Amino acid sequence: MKSFHPYFLPTLFNHYQLEADEIIAKMDLLYPEIYDPSLATSKNPIDKRLSFSAYFLAMIQILDKKGESYEQIRQVCLQVAYDFVQPKNSFQRLIKTWPSRFIQTWLGKLLIQNLKKVAEKPGHLDGFVARIITDKNFTHGLGYGIDILECGICKQFQKRNYARFSSILCEVDYMTTSLAGLEMIRQGTIAQGAELCDFRYKIKK
Repeated sequence: MKSFHPYFLPTLFNHYQLEADEIIAKMDLLYPEIYDPSLATSKNPIDKRLSFSAYFLAMIQILDKKGESYEQIRQVCLQVAYDFVQPKNSFQRLIKTWPSRFIQTWLGKLLIQNLKKVAEKPGHLDGFVARIITDKNFTHGLGYGIDILECGICKQFQKRNYARFSSILCEVDYMTTSLAGLEMIRQGTIAQGAELCDFRYKIKK
């Protein structure tokens, strides 16, 4: 949990200067109730996201019980996410743009096929199930897209009766995609009532 502190504390300190340490301490206590450690053994790599999302959910619950509005909680979450995904130096900035260049190489295509093998199988009852799309006709010519058929984050938030906040994390996908040199095109998400979350991409020009 302490590994998450550097990403959450600056924003919490900015919004709740006198209470930031107390909020983090409460989040640390709540986190083990939210995150099932057996998820760490899942063979589906997308399930790795559920550790970080559990810490977000801990923060959301604390702020909600504090009486904060949905919009205030949303702004705090997005600021934490923005600070987390931003490259800290020129090397990290280069690495962030790597996927847009790598996807269409032979090695990139090989890794996508390997991802397809593991991501399309449930690795944990509370985790993700995805469909990897490689047909260029359905991926704006890129040859890579994802349909999330079961969303682990939605399951996680639903279990705690906080489903109304799960769509906040959907917004983070646009941040990470943009930094990767890609434009994300999405029709809907499970969190917002769609049957699946569709991730399609175009290389930024």
